[in-house]
Amino acid sequence: MASLVQRLYRVFVPPHQPPKVTYQPIKFGILGAANIAPAVLIIPAKSHAEVIVYAVAARDQGKAEKFARQHGIGKVYSGSNGYQQLLDDPEVDAIYNPLPNGLHFEWTMKALLAGKHVLCEKPMADTADEVRQMFDLAEKKGLVLLEAFHYRWVDVFFKFNFHPAIQRARAILDSGELGKIKSIDLKFALAAGYMKDSDIRFNLALGGGAMMDLGCYSLNCIRYLSSSDPTSVVSAIALPLKSANIQETKIDRAMSTTLALPNDVLASMEVDLSMPWEFFPPKLYKMWVEVKCDGGDVGVQNFVLPTFWHSIQVSNKVGGTTTQRVEKVYKFADAHIDDHSKALDLGEDWWLTYRYQLEAFVDKLKGRTPQTWVTREDSIANMQWIENIYEKAGIGSRPRSSYVLPAE
Repeated sequence: MASLVQRLYRVFVPPHQPPKVTYQPIKFGILGAANIAPAVLIIPAKSHAEVIVYAVAARDQGKAEKFARQHGIGKVYSGSNGYQQLLDDPEVDAIYNPLPNGLHFEWTMKALLAGKHVLCEKPMADTADEVRQMFDLAEKKGLVLLEAFHYRWVDVFFKFNFHPAIQRARAILDSGELGKIKSIDLKFALAAGYMKDSDIRFNLALGGGAMMDLGCYSLNCIRYLSSSDPTSVVSAIALPLKSANIQETKIDRAMSTTLALPNDVLASMEVDLSMPWEFFPPKLYKMWVEVKCDGGDVGVQNFVLPTFWHSIQVSNKVGGTTTQRVEKVYKFADAHIDDHSKALDLGEDWWLTYRYQLEAFVDKLKGRTPQTWVTREDSIANMQWIENIYEKAGIGSRPRSSYVLPAE
């Protein structure tokens, strides 16, 4: 219990690492005073000596100034031109874009045009074609673009996760200990009342929907653990918010999907932004994935935010005997991963998945080889399969951005 309390305390009050001049710290600007920004960037930056959260921009001046005061940010931009003014600031090296999904494409493209590296929240855009255009521009400009799948990372075709816990689960599957994968079952749901009906996640124009929010994580996790992309969407059933006509709103409160994977593997995925309450026992959320194999099973509880708590439950069938064990992995040194990079020396048990993500992003900008990364191919593929699921459900992809790249 003492180690749990100490770990959670350090999550929110990390040891401060003041920027050092010799490190030439990366100066970040944040687009929007988003609630997610402290966890993703501001708190992790406190323990990274090569990062300064330099500026924030928000439409509302009062909101921008309050956010800056709360988080010790020195530069504030606001008003209708505030976002662009931040992008035009020559002191800013990199942009964190936590704007609503429907604005990711426009403001990431504008940031790249301004010569800034970009850490963009997931899903990166509303369509796979938009994601492709974003990476095309980043490559043309010689800039770094990363989709913020903080809990994991994929090399050319799936290698590692940001956090060692889910990497450990993948390592167990890859080891052959449990035999071939037969099926994958994943549930990610939040109890009703967690989000108001007016939340941006229920706004089609802003790229809303359960599949865009919880679903992008869930699909990504299935692809990671199976080391593959789906071959088809077998079924997809979208549920509306309350009594809304989903053919009119096109907004899925929940999505239940079955995916066909290579080698006759089936994956079931249920995501829900407003799960009906369960009182015995009470459940505020569900966040687990189970992989069934020929010789046993592996399940991961809390695969998205494992720093707070998690469990890796392994059932191994050998002959007529079944053995069970539970693993918890908070540091790479405990992950038993066959990796000869710097991974084994990377991180602390209190590092959030976001802190590992920031480490990788800065490594990339500094010309070092990150232990983890999300590739262009992975970001495009994840968005394409999200679109495929929406099409199968009969409500179509989210609307494309109206932003058009200026002619050269």
